[in-house]
Amino acid sequence: MTLNITLSTVEQVGEIAKRAGAEIMKIYETDFAVDAKADSSPVTEADRVSEDLIVEALRGEITSDFPIVAEEAFAEGIVPDIGGVAAFWLVDGLDGTKEFVKRNGEFTVNIALIEAGRPVIGVVHAPAVNATYWGSAYGTFAETDGGRARQVSCRPRPSGGLVAAVSRSHRGGELDAFISQHDVVKEIDAGSALKFGLVATGRADVYPRLGRTMEWDIAAGHAVVRFAGGRVTDLEGVDIGYGKAGFENPPFVAWGAEADTGID
Repeated sequence: MTLNITLSTVEQVGEIAKRAGAEIMKIYETDFAVDAKADSSPVTEADRVSEDLIVEALRGEITSDFPIVAEEAFAEGIVPDIGGVAAFWLVDGLDGTKEFVKRNGEFTVNIALIEAGRPVIGVVHAPAVNATYWGSAYGTFAETDGGRARQVSCRPRPSGGLVAAVSRSHRGGELDAFISQHDVVKEIDAGSALKFGLVATGRADVYPRLGRTMEWDIAAGHAVVRFAGGRVTDLEGVDIGYGKAGFENPPFVAWGAEADTGID
């Protein structure tokens, strides 16, 4: 079975992300506990509550036919079989848990639908900064600063050098080398999948992420950039695909429109 994706479907997914964000904010305002997962990454009640809400809502309100690969369930060994399925969901109920713990507001709810290895719906919702991004075949839309949703697109490559969105919590020598090699004249630090929103709205031209990420971390943001006219590729210029063994990504770069990836 395939899902008949309408604009209403995309909006439904967005509303689910916003409801999850509201639950996250309730916990954000408390003295919440921080636990550590097996890989030493932090996890909170907000991660679990958000994921549970999203999974239940996707199954009950959108369709129960597609498997859901979700971060916290995966960490507990619950991994659905996606072999041979027409589509599956990737869910990160709270992307940027480190930023959530720091209380800097730069965390997101990420929901993506994958068909044939590509994201066809992606919603990135940042409840603390009141921002939501939707990406689908209907285009990419952004709702920021309390304003109405508006269609957005990546900007053409500027002649005066690139603006790079870079991770606030993950930096190393490889990133510095990339920055020096790609005519970057300005950097914007941001947490979580918000960096995809910067590229999709033309505030940044490139977002390199050269460390370890999982598919649920980036699929929604990939859709947001893809349908705004950009690309998300590996370091060889090949588009990132989904449904990989282990759901782990290679190093990737999100490029804006008319991007020069530096790959011949």
